[in-house]
Amino acid sequence: MSGDELAPWQWPEPVWRAKVAQVRAGQRLAPAHWPGGARCAVAISFDSDHETNELRDGGNSVARLSWGQYGSRVGMPRILAILAQHSVPASFFVPAVAALLHQDEQRRIVAEGHEIGLHGWIHERNSLLPEADERDLMLRASEVLERVTGVRPVGVRTPSWDHGPNTLTIICEMGLLYDSSLMADEDCYELLMGGVPSGVIELPVDWVRDDAPYFLMDRFGSSRPYTAPEAVFDIFRREFDLAHADGGLFQLTLHPHIIGVRSRIWILEALIRHAAAHDVWFATHRQIVEHVVATCPVAGEGETG
Repeated sequence: MSGDELAPWQWPEPVWRAKVAQVRAGQRLAPAHWPGGARCAVAISFDSDHETNELRDGGNSVARLSWGQYGSRVGMPRILAILAQHSVPASFFVPAVAALLHQDEQRRIVAEGHEIGLHGWIHERNSLLPEADERDLMLRASEVLERVTGVRPVGVRTPSWDHGPNTLTIICEMGLLYDSSLMADEDCYELLMGGVPSGVIELPVDWVRDDAPYFLMDRFGSSRPYTAPEAVFDIFRREFDLAHADGGLFQLTLHPHIIGVRSRIWILEALIRHAAAHDVWFATHRQIVEHVVATCPVAGEGETG
């Protein structure tokens, strides 16, 4: 019995245990040291959704499409300029449709030493897709990013940070090194699939370290920006400070069309300056995961792909 025909409070224990065990955090992978003797690793990332936020839902709002274009036209140049000024590498997770719409942008990202990772085909809600469709879109998205940039992505951040029942299976089949969509820890960890080590490393995210929950605007819904930029910076800074005190990992997710506006872009630079005043290692998500794999025993290593 799958339990789907029952209310959750009616589920037999094997049903809810099976749901919980689909994808689970395995061993924590916290290196004893970071490169160069740094006390803390800093992983800054950007979800370059651009126009796909509107296209994903089949929308035809020219205004929302223009908001997505702003992310590429205005936000990205500001972001890349700041990263270059401070010599900070970052990871950009890009839907394939956004990569096709803004091909020169993706080539510039790679040329400037940053990483590009998978972020779906059109920012689809992958957890609602049949397995065959989800697999097809992930494979095609990987092919597009490789064709556009000349570099095959090794990591994925699922659109809307979601996993369906088949997502990790597909990630393993593709031989991807890491995922960055889940939230079971603050340090990296190995993903368990049905209780078995998968060999896929999770570099975890969290909504508290994301600009969208604080600044997202939906003119036809109830979502309105409610947090002052100074307060958002303070939250991010406090997250970094404790990560540094712990000798761990500070991971941040930003969106070009959100953080790139005049009154918010300073948050990125101020945070970089604050972190740079400490003994930190700025790295892409790929670099961090490669260091983790090289320095921590991974139970399922070699089982992917």
